[in-house]
Amino acid sequence: MDINQIIDTIYPLTTNSKNLLKESIIKTKLPKGHVLFKANEIESTMYFIKKGIVRAYAYSDDNQITFWFGKEGSPIVSMQSYVNNQKGYEEVELLEDCELYALKTDKLQQLYLKDFQIANWGRKFAEFELIKSEERLISLQFNTATERYLALLKNYPSILQRVQLAHIASYLGITQVSLSRIRANLK
Repeated sequence: MDINQIIDTIYPLTTNSKNLLKESIIKTKLPKGHVLFKANEIESTMYFIKKGIVRAYAYSDDNQITFWFGKEGSPIVSMQSYVNNQKGYEEVELLEDCELYALKTDKLQQLYLKDFQIANWGRKFAEFELIKSEERLISLQFNTATERYLALLKNYPSILQRVQLAHIASYLGITQVSLSRIRANLK
């Protein structure tokens, strides 16, 4: 997904503001399996996915619990680092070779002070991330595993071809055996 589309999806900017923001964005390519964010570290860069898919997870005992997937157009950000400049709790792993747009958060903070359009863009970005977190929490609390699976397929139609079933089961909060049963019942 092109950076212009990603920026506009969050909040449309004037040409001048968009160009100012884009001057601070760098394209990068990283391989499948690369761990982009590590737990207990302050992350100084946020990313947007041009191409590829990633997952965020945290450890519970010795188990990795996947709680988020990102695909083309998605931001990758440690909100704890972005908002509070504190260590994050998540690890972010690239599940495919990825093309990313990188933006240093300190540079973005400087742009907020320079340009109110970019500051509004940043506010909308944070609001969208809050809403996604709220929707995820509500889904886990009120939807069945089957409903969560169907919603995942709706939002990420190609996820079964791109992500291991173990990660999908973890994301849904179920075992792989339960995921197999759900898939069999839906056929």
